[in-house]
Amino acid sequence: MRPLLCALLAATACRRPPPAPRASGEKTIGVVTDVGGRGDQSFNDGALRGLEGWACGLAYGASGYRPLSEPERLAGVPADVIERAGAAGLPRVAGLRPYVLQARASEDYRPDLELLVSRHVALALGVGFMLEDAVAAEARAQPEQRFLLIDSPILDAAGRPVTLPNVESLTFREQEGSYLVGALAGLATRSGKVAFVGGMQVPLIQRFEAGFRAGLAATNPAAAAAAIVQYTGSFDDSSAGKRVAQALYAGGVDVAYQAAGADGLGVIEAAKEAGRFVVGVDSDQSQLAPASVLTSMIKHVDYAVYLAARDAAAGRFSPGNRELGLAEGGVGLAPIRIDFPGKAAALEKLAALRAAIIAGQISVPSRPEPLAAAPR
Repeated sequence: MRPLLCALLAATACRRPPPAPRASGEKTIGVVTDVGGRGDQSFNDGALRGLEGWACGLAYGASGYRPLSEPERLAGVPADVIERAGAAGLPRVAGLRPYVLQARASEDYRPDLELLVSRHVALALGVGFMLEDAVAAEARAQPEQRFLLIDSPILDAAGRPVTLPNVESLTFREQEGSYLVGALAGLATRSGKVAFVGGMQVPLIQRFEAGFRAGLAATNPAAAAAAIVQYTGSFDDSSAGKRVAQALYAGGVDVAYQAAGADGLGVIEAAKEAGRFVVGVDSDQSQLAPASVLTSMIKHVDYAVYLAARDAAAGRFSPGNRELGLAEGGVGLAPIRIDFPGKAAALEKLAALRAAIIAGQISVPSRPEPLAAAPR
């Protein structure tokens, strides 16, 4: 056994989840989360929901996994996923079990992936763009192992996407869903002051910003000109998100859109305390503050992971990158449950904008233009 793996087994034993009972012939799907980890109620939880809940029919708790009844398993599946699944439905995938490792720091990514390979998983998932380097390195070192990378393609030294024969990657056109968020913010604001709060200022999160500001300009040019954009610099510090949001709301912002991982939980908490609106991200976050979460820009990582797990169980694998946007059902808005003046007209406007994006009549930018008049 290699020294690195020996050290890893000792170092990671305390954070390994108890494995689900294994039956003969079962295949294991392994997951390495990014540092946001389980419980972020956003991106990582979406991926785990698709694998553990929808595909495997399991719920994870302090005592490990427990089986879900069929009504329990299907209770959390959104209507749009059921609709997209069509006649095939969303059946439990037989002969599948999850094995999840939560990275505590970026240094964990490669060793955790190596541990999954040592367990002979049918598919090793890296959740989040921050695992791109680790997945690329381990895929090259382990050409017989199949990998799935979520939120980034594999990139060469010049930053250009490349295809490895044992890696499938999934990316999303976040800017398209964020365009609808911006349009909604422009219609819902009463103060005319809106804000975007990002985590790390990287191209992925800038796609959220770009789409948001473009959609805002489509429905409220004045608010777009005064939009406030701030980045916390992290994805795993809810207190940082809360501090930024508290200052924004104190300054008159009445709608904020957060794309900041666990930092975004702090933004939602600040909105709840201030009695203002916030838009969640990745998963439907309305349960965190029902009176404040206007909607959430959903990335259906859950459905994408479910489909990948189903394919892995059947021995299917398609290397290369797949990009999912509004047309493919990869992004969208959660139900808008809060009433505000002009809501009915706003919903009609959003439906028209969504149709125009899908039809190619609106091209949503993926890179933000410089702000004309707003503090950064």
